[in-house]
Amino acid sequence: MQQEFDRAAEDLGNSIHLEHVNVQVPDQRLATLFYVAGLGLTRDPYLMVSDTNMWVNVGRSQFHLPSGAPQVLRGNTGLVISGREALLRRLAAVAPKLAGTAFGFSEHNDYVEAICPWGNRVRCHEPDAARFGRITLGIPYVEFDVPVGTTKAIADFYPAMMGIPTELKNGDGAMARAKMGKDQYLQFRETDRALPDYDGHHVQMYITNFSGPYRRLSDRGLVSQEDNPYQYRFRDIVDLADGRHLFTVEHEVRSATHPMYLRPLVNRNPASTNQTYAHGHDQWDWAMGPDQYDGR
Repeated sequence: MQQEFDRAAEDLGNSIHLEHVNVQVPDQRLATLFYVAGLGLTRDPYLMVSDTNMWVNVGRSQFHLPSGAPQVLRGNTGLVISGREALLRRLAAVAPKLAGTAFGFSEHNDYVEAICPWGNRVRCHEPDAARFGRITLGIPYVEFDVPVGTTKAIADFYPAMMGIPTELKNGDGAMARAKMGKDQYLQFRETDRALPDYDGHHVQMYITNFSGPYRRLSDRGLVSQEDNPYQYRFRDIVDLADGRHLFTVEHEVRSATHPMYLRPLVNRNPASTNQTYAHGHDQWDWAMGPDQYDGR
């Protein structure tokens, strides 16, 4: 008998890749200590190599860190980074140089939380194919804290406006989860804590139906910036029933024809140093190997 498959399980919807998280930083040196030396990530060697911006590679995704007044994402960014003990050693090594800042790190059952010098929270998980896909390095989710009572309307917004499948979950607070790509999500978790004002940080996605969401956003006056033929932006997520404002975070929306779509990114192996160097081990393999083949 021929095997049956759940074809809908492989649907992505309109968004096909969550590429970067952008927060301004006032000190590129401190940012290098945290993101590169501490987390073990890789500064992009090809683009933004001056001291006014820094792009930091995380598998096939990035952090963008332009110079400016510090911005703090209202929530946390989830990373997959293999090697918890090595990560803890790197974070401990940079701690003295980050003294006097908001930097800190702590161990939890499921993750290591690292806090950047200005308060951005990064949750670092070990690879888990069932949960995050077959990656050893990447950004599987960005999670935002949102006001109580907003997740249902947020879950309605993304499919209707952007063509992005969204589901509601309940566990540690009600959560809406929008599918940004294969094993990548924007997550919106309700909290009763007071939220700080939005400070301009953004996330970036690639979508295939580029004009349809643009027309729908434009009809509601939600397009906030026109960048170029391949890119536009919106900030406000609203209740489609009554126009009520739900949450603000800038979405940099790019077409799949954008010249930088799936640009190859260099990821170094942070275990390779001048003391431990071995030929052939300079680069981090961000995807799991063939011995961990997805046999579904």
